[in-house]
Amino acid sequence: MTLILNDLTPIHWAAAGAGIAAITLLLLFVANRRLGLSSGLEDVCSLVLGQPYFTRASLRAARGWRLPLVGGLVLGGFLSALSGGGWHPTWDLGRFDRLIGFGPAGKVAWMFAGGLLIGFGTRLANGCTSGHGIFGLANFERPSLLSTISFMAGGLVTTQLVYRVFFA
Repeated sequence: MTLILNDLTPIHWAAAGAGIAAITLLLLFVANRRLGLSSGLEDVCSLVLGQPYFTRASLRAARGWRLPLVGGLVLGGFLSALSGGGWHPTWDLGRFDRLIGFGPAGKVAWMFAGGLLIGFGTRLANGCTSGHGIFGLANFERPSLLSTISFMAGGLVTTQLVYRVFFA
């Protein structure tokens, strides 16, 4: 199987899982920190937004490790794109364009609305899919189990609805 971009062969799923497990365990046992990316987005937002939610002490205190984590993810994606032959952004959304065809402004609005819904769900669940699904489940946390089941059920229902009803 090759990746969508540049026909690269992906690393084996077990190697990727071992890498995620290693990062999770290092964060827990070395730094006493939880893996999760939604709080990293809060850190980035707190650099430019002055609302009380983004200026709380607990958020500012974690910037020292979470901002480098987010920066490393962005840098890793950039280096991966370069090593794979470069990054070639496209507006072509395949089936979405053929069936809905909002044009560039509509695509941006669609993605923005989707991002807002994801952000709302992340705050509603008190964390993101990586925080609950990887770290929370690894620690046998019941709220993370319920959140992960909800994420998966919502994804399955949405996928079935989109592909079988809207894109049929």
